[in-house]
Amino acid sequence: MIAKEITLTEWRRAVARNQHAENREGRKPGTPGTFSRWTQRKMNARTNRKIRRGRGKLMGMELLILNTTGRRSGQPRETPVAWFPDEDGWLIVASGGGSQHPDWHANLRAHPDRVTVELPGRDPLPVTPHQLNGADREQAWQRIAAAQPRIAKYQSKSDREYPVIRLSPPRVPRR
Repeated sequence: MIAKEITLTEWRRAVARNQHAENREGRKPGTPGTFSRWTQRKMNARTNRKIRRGRGKLMGMELLILNTTGRRSGQPRETPVAWFPDEDGWLIVASGGGSQHPDWHANLRAHPDRVTVELPGRDPLPVTPHQLNGADREQAWQRIAAAQPRIAKYQSKSDREYPVIRLSPPRVPRR
C-alpha cells in the first residue's frame, strides 16, 4: 500500500487552519487540536485497513477495530485499539485523549448495545462492554502493565485513571 503524500503547501494550510480554529475555539489544555485530530483520523484509517487485511500488530501490541456509534451524531465510528487477552473476551484501555477519556470511550458508554469488534482479517463480532472497577480493574491492570510496560508509564504521567474495559462476545447457549 502506498500512503498518500501531502504537499508542503497542503501541510502548511492544515497547520494554519489548526491554529486559526484553536484560537477561535479556545480548546482546553491537554486536548488534541484540529491538526492533531486530522492526523489521527488519517492514521486510524490506514491502521484499520491493515487490520482488515490481517495485519493487526503495532509496536508489539495486538490491535482490533472497535466499532461504536457516535454519542451525539449517531454515526458509525471505527477506532483501532490495542487489546489484551482475557478469559471472557478482550481487555482494552482508554488511554488516549490527553486529559480526557478518548471519544470512543464516551461513545461506548452512550451506546453499549451497538458495539462490535473486528479482529485482523475477520468480520465484525458484537460484544458487550463492561468497565472494570476496584479489584477487577486492578487485577486486569497488572496483567496489562506486565504485558506492555509503556502503558503503565503513560498512566503514571496522567492526571486521570485510565478506564479498563472488558469486551465480552455473546454467550453461546450450551446444549
